[in-house]
Formats: sequence, C-alpha cells, structure tokens
Amino acid sequence: MEGRGMRKLDFIFILLSLFFFLGSCDAGDEYTVNPHDNFEALWKLIDEKYCFFDYKHIDWDSVYEKYNVQISDTMDQYRLFNMLSTMLTELQDGHTNLISSFNTSHSWNWHENYPDNFNSVVLRKYLGDDYKSIEELYYCILRDNFGYVYYGNFSSPVSEANLDDIFSCFENCRGLIIDIRNNRGGSLVYSERIASRFTEEKRIVGYIMHKRSAAHNDFSDPYPIELEPSKGRKWLRPVVVLTNRSSYSAANDFVNKMKLFPHVMIIGDKTGGGCGLPFHSELPNGWGVRFSSSPILDANKEYTEYGVDPHLKIDIREEDQLNSIDTIIEEALRYLWDKTDGSVPAVTNTGYINR
Repeated sequence: MEGRGMRKLDFIFILLSLFFFLGSCDAGDEYTVNPHDNFEALWKLIDEKYCFFDYKHIDWDSVYEKYNVQISDTMDQYRLFNMLSTMLTELQDGHTNLISSFNTSHSWNWHENYPDNFNSVVLRKYLGDDYKSIEELYYCILRDNFGYVYYGNFSSPVSEANLDDIFSCFENCRGLIIDIRNNRGGSLVYSERIASRFTEEKRIVGYIMHKRSAAHNDFSDPYPIELEPSKGRKWLRPVVVLTNRSSYSAANDFVNKMKLFPHVMIIGDKTGGGCGLPFHSELPNGWGVRFSSSPILDANKEYTEYGVDPHLKIDIREEDQLNSIDTIIEEALRYLWDKTDGSVPAVTNTGYINR
C-alpha cells in the first residue's frame, strides 16, 4: 500500500502537470517545422517553467543570445535537433531531454567525470549462483550471514508482497546491504515503498515547491512530504546503502530518505543528484521536451540537485578490481561486522525490532 505522503505528492504532481499543460499549450497549437519558431518555443517554455535557474546561477537570457544567432531557417531537422540539444545541456540537468522520432538527447555530466565505483562482472561474483531475483532486483545472503540486495532500476516494480518475501529470506541475518549503484532512477513510489520498511514512525522526509509565475525564483512555500511506516515487515537492524555518482533521480531520493534513519549507513560515492520533478511538453514541430519543473527539497529544506553525500566516502581500489574484489561491498561487510555481535533481534508479527 502506498503511503499517504506519496499519494499527496502524486496529487500535487497531477495538479502541477495540468497547470503546466494549460500554460504551455500555445507552444504546440500551430504545427510548424520552422527552426526559429521551435527555438523560440523551447527557449520560452524553459524560461517560464524550469525550476533551477537561480540555484544553478544560469543566465538564460545569455543562452538565448548565444544560440539564437546559430539558428537558420535553412538548417535541416537533424542540425536543429543537435543545436537545441546542446542548448539544453546549459541547464546541467539529467532530467532534461529533447525527444524526436530519430533521437533523444541526454546530459550525462552528472556522472561521467567521476569514478565508476561499480563493476557488474565483480558483482556477479558476490551474487554467486544461489541468488533470487524480482525484475531488476537481486538478493542473496553473503558471508557472515549478512543480507544483500542489488536494485538496479527504480522503474522496476517491487510490490509489498515482494518486500515481505525478501525480508522473510533475511530473517536470521545480522545486517543488510542495499546496493543502488548505477541506479538511474524511475518511480518515487518504489523509493517510498522500500524506505517505509526502515522506520517505525511517520516522519517528514522532504518538501516540494511549485512555480507560481514565469519569474525564475517565484515558488510556493515548501509543502511537506511525509513517509509513513509500512504495515508489512520492517527492518530495524543495521543497514548499509551503497551509492555512486550514477545513483540518480529516484535513487537520489531514496538515499535522501534512508540517510535520516539512525540505523542506516551510506557508503560509497556521492549520489548523482536529480531532485526536480520532471514535466513533459511539446514543441510546435511535435518533438517532446522533458525538464525539471518542481524542486524537491530534503528534510532540512536544502536542494539535493547535485547529490547526497555518503557518511563514508570510498572508491573501488584498482588493485581490488583486478582481483575481482568490490572495495565498497567489502567496506560495508566490515562495518556490519563491527556493528553487530552475532545475535539476532526478536521478531514480532509486524516486523523486526531492536534489542
């Protein structure tokens, strides 16, 4: 069952989507492939609706001057697409895409200039041959009786029944590792659904704002986002969440939530960020455009657009990787070994409790 906080967030997002749709219908009312018309429509749409101009110190008027002189009415659709895509990279935002029938633009700067800190071949060694899987979620029990979950995509469905089965499998485990490295996001519903298994009380985990006008910094007051504890099995024993710079969007949101819990340790690299709710619209030539429209803040009302810091920053050592050793998983196992004494807490009919 989804939490009330997320249902409120979904409702807000629906209202915001309707607001933006009504406010941007004029961009695509008259179909035209004219390059200048589409440039103007895209620039104006971003100018009025994008939510991080002031936070990122972006001079969007200067961007207009820079690219307007490069647009000509004789350029073909491919050159236009490349030019508009390059303009969108000025936003430094992985949630921003231009979408045509022949290509989709991406901005990858949020992770490309950092260590990978992940190797799927090495991970396969840790999973072994006796792992279980649900869509893109894989889980097993590692050495010293520590549970391990790798979740590679927050678009991959995970039900309440799935989570009950997973925690049942780990019933006698001393601690748990949740690995979301290289998870580039997906649904906030699954972020909330999993995080709700690690708390016994309702708490504010963040805030959301929406734009009130076309002014770049005209936002509503922050509206609280609440996380309610799951009614299913909960895990209150020591937990380590593994992250890297390719943990983005909903994965960033998940780390932001989990970092609030006292029995959770975040190990690895800073997340890739991405805290703006994306909105979809359309240009006059039919191309789609997606961009951040409503910022989500953390529990301290701070932006996490550029990522969430781990408790312990650690990179995979080159010599370890050459020997098929994942430095970050090994550090998590060491932490859990030191944190636990080998005893297993009691189990109630609603979940796990601490001693």
